[in-house]
Amino acid sequence: MSDPNAGYDVVILGGGSGGYASAFRAAELGLSVALIEKDKVGGTCLHRGCIPTKALLHAGEVADTARESEQFGILAEFKGVDMPAVKKYKDDVVSKLYKGLQGLVKAHKVEFIQGTGTLVGPNTIQVDDGTTVTGRNIILATGSYSKTLPGLEIDGEKVITSEHALELTELPNKAIVIGGGVIGVEFASAWKSLGVEVEIIEGLPRLIAAEDADSSKQLERAFRKRGIKFHTGKFFEKVEKSASGVQVTIQGGTVVEGDLVLVAVGRGPVTDGIGYQEQGVNMDRGFVLVDENLRTNLPNVYAVGDIVPGIQLAHRGFLQGIFVAEHIAGLNPAPIDETGIPRVTFTEPEVASMGLNEDKAKEKYGADKIKSVNYNLAGNGKSNILKTQGFIKLVAVEDGPIVGVHMVGARISEQIGEAELIYNWEAYANDVAQLIHMHPTQNEAIGEAAMLLAGKPLHAHD
Repeated sequence: MSDPNAGYDVVILGGGSGGYASAFRAAELGLSVALIEKDKVGGTCLHRGCIPTKALLHAGEVADTARESEQFGILAEFKGVDMPAVKKYKDDVVSKLYKGLQGLVKAHKVEFIQGTGTLVGPNTIQVDDGTTVTGRNIILATGSYSKTLPGLEIDGEKVITSEHALELTELPNKAIVIGGGVIGVEFASAWKSLGVEVEIIEGLPRLIAAEDADSSKQLERAFRKRGIKFHTGKFFEKVEKSASGVQVTIQGGTVVEGDLVLVAVGRGPVTDGIGYQEQGVNMDRGFVLVDENLRTNLPNVYAVGDIVPGIQLAHRGFLQGIFVAEHIAGLNPAPIDETGIPRVTFTEPEVASMGLNEDKAKEKYGADKIKSVNYNLAGNGKSNILKTQGFIKLVAVEDGPIVGVHMVGARISEQIGEAELIYNWEAYANDVAQLIHMHPTQNEAIGEAAMLLAGKPLHAHD
């Protein structure tokens, strides 16, 4: 369908992970679809988030491997970091994936409309070129932006966001990171590997505070060993810029100096100025409120991704986009369990988790009903080969299913798939313990942890 005024079955505002997933799935189900995007299909994740940051982290891993090669008996020489070449490598990865995504838009016969859209009616989007696009169903998927705080004025040079950080062609000697959540610790980890001195300031009591306390402690221990400094339980008070760099004053009067400040205090929903409030969409602090089927209070208007309250992850938006498309098509999909969404922090070492952390599990089921075990990767052959430290932690209801899986270690993100199945299929310890886990892999550490939880440990003490 090429006439945007003729009306579509589904009109989607925003072409990020949630938007294009809903477009592709709706098209597969035989619905006519228009996708409106002001920038490039793929959104923040592909162009300014998940993909480029992980490319940067991998470049850092290669640098660390070169530096530390002698411990594996390999004599290599680390000559330094060519940041323009690192940026080209990152951009090439993004470009290749973007080209493939553009091809999929055409293959699914989705009508792609370039422009900034505004919701002007319950079934109408106005594009900034004057085009009016109507649909029986509207999906709002406008994504998120890098937030800042009062007193943190972003100038793109000395006080920057993650978007600016990804465009650097010259690394600072020292970077100050305000925010010890996922974005902050990932950049800290990547920059340290690339030779930057890093200091993190986090107002909450620990780094990656949303994760299990044991995971935070393990990451903090690893960061200390790597020489990454951090201050937890301390909020910043002011930032001062000078010709030579920046000074950040934190609670207690401590002054931290560096070349630049990365502001990594989370992401906010992109919902202002595009008609949501004017059309009466129920909202809370800028987020769009939805029911279990991701419907807003307006008839046939849905919302997915980072503008919906909850954890802001690309694969969450992707899953929500598929769900909404199937709901519109009448397939009656099961509502999404937000706790059943996998989470990974791609630091060195990596932190991965599923389900409830131990504190949340105790809140939900009662402390006396929760049993947890930690299997140390020191007993895992492949982890020893990789020279990594960490653990697999399982949290279970007494005589019940495993409700939390928490993992720390190099490359441990690759084990998140089984962790997702364990949680979402409500597996008991014995269910997992009886499965064969390939040797020698890190995956068998999950099996060992399950055996420990089931009361039949082999390579661990019960």
